[in-house]
Amino acid sequence: MLSKLIQDKSTESLFQAFTAGKSEQTLTLLSHFITQYQQLGDIYLYPTKSMLGIGIGDKRVAWITQLGKSFVHVVFPFTQPYSDNLCFQKIAPVPGDAHQFNHHFRMLAAEDVNEEVLAFMRLSLQPDK
Repeated sequence: MLSKLIQDKSTESLFQAFTAGKSEQTLTLLSHFITQYQQLGDIYLYPTKSMLGIGIGDKRVAWITQLGKSFVHVVFPFTQPYSDNLCFQKIAPVPGDAHQFNHHFRMLAAEDVNEEVLAFMRLSLQPDK
């Protein structure tokens, strides 16, 4: 169960609210994505009112911003744009922050977490991404 990865148990109700009413397909995709991250590092989840964050140590490495009917939308923050890829549907600078570029990934199937995506997931876990 994913809720065991929540570091601050006082936010568990936020996790329940974020995942409530979602399709079995979407919850399966979410579980697969988190499991893939777990295999790369000792991650934890931190739910907020509008998203589900993924962290390692004191660093935030990704945000799950949307659970759709049949997809999971993930944002990876990097310090530079990685434009040469096939996995991100959008790369956008964060307004007012010259050092953060949000890379948007939409997962529609478990196979979408391929070697390219795994490489970016590993990169997100590095100390100076």
